[in-house]
Amino acid sequence: MAEVHVIGQIVGGSGFPQRRLFCKWGLQAGAAWKLLSGSSSGQTQIDDPQADDVAYWCHPLDLHFATKGLQGWPKLSLQVWHQDGLGRSQVLGYGFCHLPATPGGHAVTCVTWRPRGTWRERLRRRFVGGGPQLRNPEAAVVGATERFRLSTEAAGTVHLHLGVLLRNFGRYGVEC
Repeated sequence: MAEVHVIGQIVGGSGFPQRRLFCKWGLQAGAAWKLLSGSSSGQTQIDDPQADDVAYWCHPLDLHFATKGLQGWPKLSLQVWHQDGLGRSQVLGYGFCHLPATPGGHAVTCVTWRPRGTWRERLRRRFVGGGPQLRNPEAAVVGATERFRLSTEAAGTVHLHLGVLLRNFGRYGVEC
């Protein structure tokens, strides 16, 4: 079987309206893909930037896949959360990005979005916190056709550095 090894990190997030940020991540892959080693989901620590609006997480990723085909190439789903002074957490943005398909080092940026909500929900979010959330966050990655029916707004950007190694793709006639 062909193999893909991804080594890198979730560097951080920028452009979010709040401080004290952390990121939850998860993998989505097709039926032909098998995760041989590494975690399929995780969470970074909380960073509270003091000087600028960039939260640095430097959360490591080490993933090893085996595949029988290219269909369903792995995606990384991301959720950026804010934790307030009382320990309450609220989601600030959803996003996803495909893992790079070419070998080498890659700087990946993932733009995130959040549900816009009604004017009352936006007013409440501004003064009290909270706001509309997705009932099923995986729908943001899998059901792309459903996502376009939502009213959304831009939230911020997550930055990743990923190194990709491909093995045995030539043996199976796959050129990347």
